Amino acid sequence: MKQAVARALLEDLGSGDVTAEATVPEGARGRARIVQKQAGVVYGLGVVAEVLGQCGVEDTDNLVVEGQWREQVPAEVLFSGGSARGLLAAERTALNFLGHLSGVATLTARFVEAVAGTGAAILDTRKTIPGLRALEKAAVLAGGGRNHRMGLYDAILIKENHIAMAGGLAKAVHAARSKHPELAVEVECRNLDEVAYALGTGADVLLLDNMNPDTLRGAVKLRNENAPPGNPPSLEASGRVTLETVRPVAETGIDFISVGALTHSAPTLDFSMLIESATRPT
Repeated sequence: MKQAVARALLEDLGSGDVTAEATVPEGARGRARIVQKQAGVVYGLGVVAEVLGQCGVEDTDNLVVEGQWREQVPAEVLFSGGSARGLLAAERTALNFLGHLSGVATLTARFVEAVAGTGAAILDTRKTIPGLRALEKAAVLAGGGRNHRMGLYDAILIKENHIAMAGGLAKAVHAARSKHPELAVEVECRNLDEVAYALGTGADVLLLDNMNPDTLRGAVKLRNENAPPGNPPSLEASGRVTLETVRPVAETGIDFISVGALTHSAPTLDFSMLIESATRPT
């Protein structure tokens, strides 16, 4: 987070805020309130505090609990006081982070609500903004979703290109288990024939790629009828899932639904920072 904030501030400030330096006295003090203007889930107040801190503003108080849906807006979510120049320097970067991360949490909450009662969990993907993955995945958790793998280093997901280079699915699964017996093995399947074959390899999770609800139900039936008793593989649906289609997907009986849109297409939640002078007149 510290590095991401430092990069963002460097991008915005460069050699300095020429407007504030020209118009605001160096010792001026200010008070700032961040206001949520759109219903949704707030997430990212810790990042806002880091932005303010790196701009020399240390006095920050959260006014709400993150991770809760808020319908009644406008609502104040954070108060800060300190250097007026620091507040102005931090304003846009702080709001950019807060709006984006709250947007991710809000969209996630909408997907989670859409599948409530089905037993299916909503997962994120690696389709994240470079450099912001950890923050975006934390926002998914705040919205009630679950994290898939963080990167290529912490989980095995065998896709069609791996299978082609390994010389077949069975060889790929065997090689993965031999190299990393401590990790679960997930395998991508594009049709029911591949599902049936993958079940025979003993994969722990099957990624059902771009299947319609009827095909997903067929995959669930194959799993239920052919998986080893007591240890069936989990089924994850993926590909072009929207808020309009996620409920029928969840009702097929799959276990997980991965949604790249949570991070790559979440609309920004609307916030404003209102700053007023706190300098005593002379």
